[in-house]
Amino acid sequence: MLTYDLEARGDLALYEYLYRRIRDDILRGAPAAGERLPSKRALAEHLRVSVITVGEAYQQLEAEGYVEARPRRGFFVCPVDRLSPAAPAAEHPAAPEEERPRAWRLDLRSGQVDRGCFPSALWARLTRQVLSEGGQLDPVPHQGLRVLREAIARDLRDFKGMTVAPEQIVVGAGAEYLYLLLAQLLGREAVFALEDPGYPKIRQVYAKWGAVCRPIPLDGRGMAPEALYASGATVAHLSPAHHYPTGIVTPIARRQALLRWAEETDGIIIEDDYDSEFRFTGRPLPTLQSIDRRGRVIYMNTFSQTISPSMRVGFMVLPPRLLELCRRELGFYASTVPALEQQVLARFLGGGWYEQHLSRMRKTYRLRRAAVLEAFSACPFAASVTDRGAGLHFLLRLNTEEDDQALRARAEGLGVRLGFLSEYAAAPHPAYRHTLVVNYAGLDVERLAEAAALLTEVFRPAEGALPPR
Repeated sequence: MLTYDLEARGDLALYEYLYRRIRDDILRGAPAAGERLPSKRALAEHLRVSVITVGEAYQQLEAEGYVEARPRRGFFVCPVDRLSPAAPAAEHPAAPEEERPRAWRLDLRSGQVDRGCFPSALWARLTRQVLSEGGQLDPVPHQGLRVLREAIARDLRDFKGMTVAPEQIVVGAGAEYLYLLLAQLLGREAVFALEDPGYPKIRQVYAKWGAVCRPIPLDGRGMAPEALYASGATVAHLSPAHHYPTGIVTPIARRQALLRWAEETDGIIIEDDYDSEFRFTGRPLPTLQSIDRRGRVIYMNTFSQTISPSMRVGFMVLPPRLLELCRRELGFYASTVPALEQQVLARFLGGGWYEQHLSRMRKTYRLRRAAVLEAFSACPFAASVTDRGAGLHFLLRLNTEEDDQALRARAEGLGVRLGFLSEYAAAPHPAYRHTLVVNYAGLDVERLAEAAALLTEVFRPAEGALPPR
């Protein structure tokens, strides 16, 4: 007779505990396949529980295929694989470094923004409005909510001089998702020309998709057309307004040469307009898309730097020649940005608050940039600064001959996170060594003296090191 200690059931219902114990016994081979279980009444009397409790346990066993009921004969054990001895529990692998946030004393590598500039009260009010009206429940088309695409089209028209229809805009969860969409849209036969040095994730996303990537070295005006022609590329991914991380601005003559390349080779240009909103001297530069007359340019941008990196909202503008292809080939994808976020962002843009927010951010970052440049330029480790009056980063050439990896390791030991220009290059080059990419947006101006002192300690020449040239 099956015997179990029902007092050990804990919070489980009696039938649930009884079902689990009988199941485990069957998996261990006792009772064996074909063996008859005690009748419901007999087992109930033996265990001093109700017949209903035993009946519910037997019904669950039958539903899962452990036993079968035979009319007027009872319940019989079905053939099942016996339970193998449990393998020793494997240790869980350590979480990757990026999943274990570290409290850095100074972080110049991350593309942070000033959290104090985020319009929290307004954002909360707009969110409550959307929730009260049920906008978060609206169905979202593949390309994104029309109200958001209309707001983006107006913003591009008013501040970038772009004539764009809402139908051309595709909204997605950040730049990396849009890179992947574009790789699928342009096909596996596409060959991507990428700026070198350049943002590593662009290369990583395209390469993971299986695309061929050709690094194109930059000169002082951006991607060189001669190298682009020689590469055999069919797609050029570039940032003409303000390249990351070098800060190079592509002048009009070079832009026209790039457009000629696209026309002559039947190529496509992906204009990644990252960081272009933060230009502190002169008028905003016209986009490559706005001077394209042949439908060769795909325009991309995000709200990561202007609002928050955690928003993960970006968009691309497709030329008419690619729009129908996108709908046909990629229209089965669901939108990756929730309706609530799209509705709130649409109101933020449409109400004029985005323009006001950008104006405040430009003023804040202009002053912060000047303070950081002044503080760091005066330090003994600074050989020169490359400042192009735009963006939320600049290049700082170091007065050292030490290896970048050694400097990075020493910095991390002191709680300082650094990014070097050499890390952004697919093809190593001596010119990229000893140059920091300083992302300054998250720096606290009141702690600049402390930051400068930390960097001075990091870059203090090691004993026995060669003197700087």
